[in-house]
Amino acid sequence: MGLIGSLGVVSKVVLLLLFCFSVISWAIMLYKWVAFRAADAEDRRFMAVLSKAKDVDEVTRHAQRTTGSPCAKIFHGVVDRLGRAPGESRESHDGSGGAPVYDRHVMERTASHIAQGQIAKLESFLPFLATTGNISPFVGLLGTVMGIIDSFREIGTQGTASISAVAPGVSEALIATAAGLFAAIPAVIGYNYFLTRIRHTAFRMDSVVVELLALLPAKAKPVPVGAKG
Repeated sequence: MGLIGSLGVVSKVVLLLLFCFSVISWAIMLYKWVAFRAADAEDRRFMAVLSKAKDVDEVTRHAQRTTGSPCAKIFHGVVDRLGRAPGESRESHDGSGGAPVYDRHVMERTASHIAQGQIAKLESFLPFLATTGNISPFVGLLGTVMGIIDSFREIGTQGTASISAVAPGVSEALIATAAGLFAAIPAVIGYNYFLTRIRHTAFRMDSVVVELLALLPAKAKPVPVGAKG
């Protein structure tokens, strides 16, 4: 505290700014870690039910109860969309009065739209981590440069350039650079870590469509005119 108290006004402002960046970054990383842990656990439970299910209604009931799973939300959203789309959903038939059929392209577009919303939700607050990782070293460098300028001004005032006169000012100025790195390094690590988690979640969400297609009948292909008889 004595060392910080001896710093100039600009250096103190820089350290305060970096301290705020660091505290907010750690809070975001803790919040996202808890959120991803809960979402991954519910995703695993839902995917286990989906992989063993025999019909859509069974999985739909489970998806309605699983509110924190991105995969469950995609499944429920796609099934709900298909259930309300005339000509593309359960009201579509193969022309022979058989079971309803589903348009794969409609399912994929719907799943992609819902997945983008879920990914955007997972990416919330991550831009702050990226911003902290990018600008904190430069903010720290600014504090160091201003501190060194003050040190050289003090050297000119004292009229001496001995080590005892230069070293204290330079060491105080370098505190800002160290603080910038202290704020930036964890933020960059956290940002890359959560991006990896998001890619894993996106892969699971793609698997939901594949599993759903396995539970639903494919859309019937038109029969060529000359093929009958």
